[in-house]
Amino acid sequence: MTADVGEQVTDAELAAGFARDPELFTVVHDRHFRDIYLYVAGRLDAQAAEDIAAETFLTAFSRRGSFDPGRGSLRPWLFGIATNLVARHRRKEARHYRTLSRLGPEPTAEGHENRVVTSVAAQRLQPQLAKALATLSRGERDVVLLVALGQLSYDEVAEALGISPGTVGSRLSRARAKLHDVIDQEAVHG
Repeated sequence: MTADVGEQVTDAELAAGFARDPELFTVVHDRHFRDIYLYVAGRLDAQAAEDIAAETFLTAFSRRGSFDPGRGSLRPWLFGIATNLVARHRRKEARHYRTLSRLGPEPTAEGHENRVVTSVAAQRLQPQLAKALATLSRGERDVVLLVALGQLSYDEVAEALGISPGTVGSRLSRARAKLHDVIDQEAVHG
């Protein structure tokens, strides 16, 4: 098995092989970096996302021997590492959300794309959404953002955070209720 096979090799096969052949970890990086980066970028600024995404793969590489190929996909494991690294930046993240909540919507730039109703609504909601996210507990915020930004399933979120799928569901339900209470419904519907 070589890194050239790329997408033809499953994560479980990669995990079984990269303990013997560290070069195979390049395939893991190439396959999952974009998703990890986008998830972290949704939580933090772009520079921090680049750093944390890179650190996620550095951490995963150094711990590659501890991954059990029987678990299957590397994706939840990597998202779990990324979430833990984001947690180290929690105060910075909370400050970021508090700052965004104090800002008004950004002025709309000229151009057809920026005049679309959804874009305007999203800009109007940004301060409220940031404020709402800041009110969530760490566990609730992690679950919401893994589902929304990482597009992970409940099972993948459970695996990434080391909790049960039922806990994922209950945290997501509580978070949705809190978000609904904080976000002004008039702003959503115009």
